[in-house]
Amino acid sequence: MTRARALPCDSAKFVAEVAWREFYHHILWHHPRVLREPFQQAYAAIPWRDDPAAFDAWAAGRTGYPLVDAAMRELAATGYMHNRARMVAASFLAKDLLLDWRLGETHFMRHLVDGDVANNDGGWQWAASVGTDAQPYFRIFNPVLQAKKFDPEGVYLRRWLPELRRVHDRYLHEPWTMPLHVQQAAGCVIGRDYPAPIVDHAAARDRAVYLFEQARKAATTAG
Repeated sequence: MTRARALPCDSAKFVAEVAWREFYHHILWHHPRVLREPFQQAYAAIPWRDDPAAFDAWAAGRTGYPLVDAAMRELAATGYMHNRARMVAASFLAKDLLLDWRLGETHFMRHLVDGDVANNDGGWQWAASVGTDAQPYFRIFNPVLQAKKFDPEGVYLRRWLPELRRVHDRYLHEPWTMPLHVQQAAGCVIGRDYPAPIVDHAAARDRAVYLFEQARKAATTAG
């Protein structure tokens, strides 16, 4: 009997992604309702907010959170978005803005050149914590920490957000923390050249966790 040879790291990652693709196609085949409703019925009653202005800011890359904005502008310009950026942008819509994940799912399918119905739906339900994923609802990406971890030098941010190109690394991931004189020197006055954050992440996170907990409790009581 021959020993199985370990796959190179990038090959193993590719196989894992193919497995996810097949998994989501499997889910859609057996549960076509997921295109209309969450896989986990307990979260069908989440009170998603009705805020067209917030959705438009997200779609246009004008949320005030650089990683989210860079991701959305990349999508609009190229029809593509890095997978890490997709997760952060989707989490921001569903958890920070508390907007219905189906809005984001539709927007992505409208713009992604690699859009796949099953994968897109599965990914959005994963980001919104309403799908097949076992991870609970309190998985909420912090867009600032994600940017600092995956784009520490701001190469991605500066590529897609030209208004931040002269902002010092110290403030790049949180430009709203710049003192006014620093903003003026960088040619990036918050609220004029680049938007202030449209939501406070910490407060939004607490709101999302509370509402998901309430939905779970209600579903348990009803059951």
